[in-house]
Amino acid sequence: MKDQRSFHSVERMAKVLRVSRSGYYAWIKRAESPRSRENKEIRKRIEGIQESVKYRYGSPRVTEVLRRKGLPIGRNRVARLMREGGFSARPRKKYRVTTKSDHLHPPAANLLGRNFTVGLPNRVWVSDITYVATAEGWMYLCVILDLYSRKVVGWAMSRSLGSDAVHRALGMACVRRRPPEGLLFHSDRGVQYASKAFRRTLKNLGFVQSMSRKGDCWDNACAESFFKTLKTELIGAKIFLSRREAGTAIFEYIEVFYNRLRLHSHIGYLSPMEYEAWIDEKAC
Repeated sequence: MKDQRSFHSVERMAKVLRVSRSGYYAWIKRAESPRSRENKEIRKRIEGIQESVKYRYGSPRVTEVLRRKGLPIGRNRVARLMREGGFSARPRKKYRVTTKSDHLHPPAANLLGRNFTVGLPNRVWVSDITYVATAEGWMYLCVILDLYSRKVVGWAMSRSLGSDAVHRALGMACVRRRPPEGLLFHSDRGVQYASKAFRRTLKNLGFVQSMSRKGDCWDNACAESFFKTLKTELIGAKIFLSRREAGTAIFEYIEVFYNRLRLHSHIGYLSPMEYEAWIDEKAC
């Protein structure tokens, strides 16, 4: 009633809602409780956090940010305040498979075996490809993550599902990280990874190739999870106006937000770069 006083009279609203005017005025005069004032202030802080990350966080990460800022608060309370204020994260979108495994190239063995916890950098990289819709047509995004910190160490975009993006993403990752021989490179059975050219590239680098079992997305769950996160937090139902716009948005998401700022539950709610810096500091 208070919010609608500019549009309707108190008398009319009281009649429609079957409440007394005296009760409404008594409520107006009643002092706001400390808990209510505190919730109002927390909602403002939550709104500020979500605006800064473009509404990409759910309640666990918002809770962690509030705690970092010195506010001891429970996740359930944060989730309730987010619902009440309309500050929830973007809903997830259905995932579309882009793997073309119906080829004649022999697959590599699944050497990773779902062992997604790695204690040293540049020991295990995982890779996958997904699609991005634009008004000019599809774009395909290939990423390579280091399982040690979940950091995206290499990525590339292409207009086709060929192996070009995979080679360019690998080239970026090698220049940035200078990995040792013996690195385990895991992917699905897509033709881009199974091709003779890509196998030869891995062999020349001294890498060991590993592939998921046929039709088992859980064998490459970390790469799949990254794409689901990207689709939720960046793209949603959006169709970019151009491939250039898509490339700019994905660059900002990966290089500015995901690697540097996004809190990752697997590494103690640190960003990938924070985690690597923290480990390096501990080792000194």
